[in-house]
Amino acid sequence: MPCPRGTAVICARCRHFAAAPGTTLCDRCRAAPPAPVGVPAGGGAPEPRPRSPVGLGWAAAVLLGAVVAADLFALAADLVQYDALGDLMKDGAGAEAFRRADNAGRLVSLAAEGRSVTMVACVVVYLCWFHRVRANAEVFDPAAQSMARGWAVAGWFVPVVSLWFPRRITLDIWHAGAPRGTPRPHLLVNVWWTMWLLTLLVGRLAKAAYDDAEDAALVHAATGEMMVRDAVDIVAAVLAILVVVRLTRMQHERTLVAAVPAAR
Repeated sequence: MPCPRGTAVICARCRHFAAAPGTTLCDRCRAAPPAPVGVPAGGGAPEPRPRSPVGLGWAAAVLLGAVVAADLFALAADLVQYDALGDLMKDGAGAEAFRRADNAGRLVSLAAEGRSVTMVACVVVYLCWFHRVRANAEVFDPAAQSMARGWAVAGWFVPVVSLWFPRRITLDIWHAGAPRGTPRPHLLVNVWWTMWLLTLLVGRLAKAAYDDAEDAALVHAATGEMMVRDAVDIVAAVLAILVVVRLTRMQHERTLVAAVPAAR
């Protein structure tokens, strides 16, 4: 709509001087190069921009899949040892039963080493991804973040608070990544976190039982507990993959929206 006669049009870039006739920019802004992306036209500190979580998200999901594969191998190795020890405890067990038990023990040790290496690699990448989505959440909705950004990493390692801080931060990220006005239920986060806590409990009990076992019968029973540990860990890892994929997708969608300049 044309402006009333005698009314000056303010420059659309600097919002300070009058625009030149027939344009939306003043003479100074027309002569100056455009402001860099992310820097306000009037100067000042760059505006915060979300960083894409897609690369780290896919890497974390793949390594969680590797953890599932390592747990499946450990579960198979524990099953072999469980059967071998069962035969060893039978009356009249011969040299073949002892040989099978020794081979099964070496297989369990190999599975434990592979599981440890995979878990360490997964933890490193997962924490990098988690810190990235937490930083993005602060750009999307800083008021919704109830904890400082540093807790996105430290919260997993500090005793006691590690039992609920990561879940709280995940929920904050979840709420910030949801489309405006359409909050998403977080049942998936609650189920995943429950299984994660169960994994910690079952794993600690199974390891203690296995370390304290002094004869074939006790090792046999502890191996059964290790099989339960492996199964619970598989479920928790699968749920973690779903959480990573969902949060990454939510933030990617918000990042694409943020990259589109708003219409004036």
